Amino acid sequence: MAVTIWHLIFTLKRITSTYAGREADRRWENFITAQVRIKGATVADIGCGGGIYTKALAQLQAGQVKGVDFSRAMLNAAAQHCAGVPTISFALGSAVATELSGETADVILERALIHHLSATELADCFREARRVLKQDGTLIVQDRTPDDCLLPGGKEHLRGHFFEKFPQLTDIEIRRRHSAESVEAALREAGFNHVQRFYLWETRKRYTSFADFRIDLLARTGRSLLHELCDTEMEELAGYIQQRTGCADDEPLYEQDRWTVWIAKKH
Repeated sequence: MAVTIWHLIFTLKRITSTYAGREADRRWENFITAQVRIKGATVADIGCGGGIYTKALAQLQAGQVKGVDFSRAMLNAAAQHCAGVPTISFALGSAVATELSGETADVILERALIHHLSATELADCFREARRVLKQDGTLIVQDRTPDDCLLPGGKEHLRGHFFEKFPQLTDIEIRRRHSAESVEAALREAGFNHVQRFYLWETRKRYTSFADFRIDLLARTGRSLLHELCDTEMEELAGYIQQRTGCADDEPLYEQDRWTVWIAKKH
């Protein structure tokens, strides 16, 4: 029992520290408000994680935001992150069984969720979202496809350098992500007949220096793919990225990722 309790405490601390101080990117906020009416809407953030985007939706003046996640530890961290925002609440549930009442949400956000689902679970996830949406409601799905991740590396798109240095990671990344076409097929199978696809660049993190980025990289923070590499290979990757970007140790760095966003309407 003691091991379980201490493991839970460690997990909560890790989750809380990972999300501490993080906010949604301004470009994300501008994109969402340009595409979807959030002000006054009832919104469900399914797969809310640490509550970063739950809070952002509330700050965009949503009427009510319900964050849903399958992890109690995540929900505890999200509640801490969103403390003091009266329009936010949280509930335990999964992508395919949210436990939310039918036809209650004007908007549903599923950000960085679907890459955790198998190909057979995709349509079930979208069917559940359609059940929860009101008539004429909007589903926003945001994730990275293999095409997003495998874009060439650059001074901002640092992820691209992972696959240049270690090509064996490419097949792993392709297997764990859904193609844009498979997502759209699953949306249609779930009953969404009007689907638009967009591309969005977001700042993942601003680093005060390359040395700061290197610490974050070697810790594999938020980069589960890099657990495929040993510590020696991680050191090699850090050196490779510095060489390719030409960054000095004390030079600031802005890491960006490209995302695919699908906006689907319930008619």
